[in-house]
Amino acid sequence: MNQSPASAALRPPHTFRTVFPVLALCWLAVFFDGMDVNIYGAVMPHMLDDPGLGLTPAIAGTIGSWTTFGMLIGALTAGNLTDWLGRRLMLVASVTLFSVGSAICAMAGGVGLFGFGRFFSGLGLGGLMPLCLAMVMEFAPPRRAALTTGLLMTSYHFGGMAATGLGLTLAPAAGWRWVFWAGVLPALIAVPLLLALLPESPGVLLARGERDKADAVADRYGLPRPTAVAAPAAGAKGRLAAVRALFRPESRWATPLLWLASFCGLLLVYGVSTWLPQMMRAEGYGLSSSVSFLMVINAGGIVGLLIAGRTADKFGAVRVSAIWFVLTAAGALLLKAHLPLGVTYAVVAVTGVWLFSAQVMVYAATNSVYRDSERAAGLGWVTGVGRTGAVVGPWLIGSLASNGNQSWGFTTFALAGLVGAVAIALVPLARRIGRSDTQSPAPVAATTGASTSGA
Repeated sequence: MNQSPASAALRPPHTFRTVFPVLALCWLAVFFDGMDVNIYGAVMPHMLDDPGLGLTPAIAGTIGSWTTFGMLIGALTAGNLTDWLGRRLMLVASVTLFSVGSAICAMAGGVGLFGFGRFFSGLGLGGLMPLCLAMVMEFAPPRRAALTTGLLMTSYHFGGMAATGLGLTLAPAAGWRWVFWAGVLPALIAVPLLLALLPESPGVLLARGERDKADAVADRYGLPRPTAVAAPAAGAKGRLAAVRALFRPESRWATPLLWLASFCGLLLVYGVSTWLPQMMRAEGYGLSSSVSFLMVINAGGIVGLLIAGRTADKFGAVRVSAIWFVLTAAGALLLKAHLPLGVTYAVVAVTGVWLFSAQVMVYAATNSVYRDSERAAGLGWVTGVGRTGAVVGPWLIGSLASNGNQSWGFTTFALAGLVGAVAIALVPLARRIGRSDTQSPAPVAATTGASTSGA
């Protein structure tokens, strides 16, 4: 359906102002995502001191991996369910799942039920992030995808700071269970707002055959009307085709590199979010200071995302991500040394500037690798495969902690940063190789006098 000149004149301009409601609602959802992910790390020292729960460092690491394994399943299945429910209702379902999971954790009398609650939360957490990223990138103004992604992801770190605040104030006064009861708030606050105010994706509406609704949403927010090329294919066959498209010649070498970079980035994000307070406590810092480090590193993450978004729009997400990974590795090695408390706070804050936005810029880099119709699938798989790093990180650091080798955790983080830097830095080369593979050799003239005009 072509757009008439009259309707084009009535469309608002495609700016941050017109798409602010979508960004704000997704920001709120990711805020609660960050709060739920970081709650476990913020209260873990208190839980380890609770003899009635029976939590040990090894079990704590395993439960952290259960959470991220749930995220892996949630991330990989959200796309198929989106065909049926749409992105809007899937976001609502995701928030509801991790809120219910938090309630299960609050009521758990032992580590078994608590672990189930964290796994249940992970199902919702895993689906939410790729959905929100796909939504804001679809609604983002032209040439502002990296900045919009960075603004969205600041909410994750504000949520992490909120979780740390609850761990510092509510857990000592009322017990760690009340911190998990606070994790039920997303279902009471975010779900009604998402249902009432969040629009459906125009691309998803078009893929479901709802052309008029797709055009209406696009016109309301100043977006270009979706075309069949931009719409994700629906159904199981469409989903399989979308995955195959990630390995078309232009991107078949870049895709596994993005997956490896995402693996390293999420190993860092979830390893640090789960274990930083306990690792710093093992290094000799006090309980309050150790938990405070989680707030400081999330505050650094907010600053880093604001810097990274603008820098990536100017210099490219790939270049920024690679540099940020290297700086993260340097920060992790500095944390291995027992520095004065004030210096340690500064190192933690600066490391947070690089650590979290290195991973977010991997997501932003997919915008230059995949076509519009592949973006949601590309993001989903970069996020989903990367979740294996989120599974490995908490388990690996927990295994080291159970053997008294917490300091090796910082070395592990540094190695992950270096590998992530190499992987993302190779993406442009991989794309060039892929493009060269698609070019046919020039025809050879059959005779000396053959024309070469137009070659």
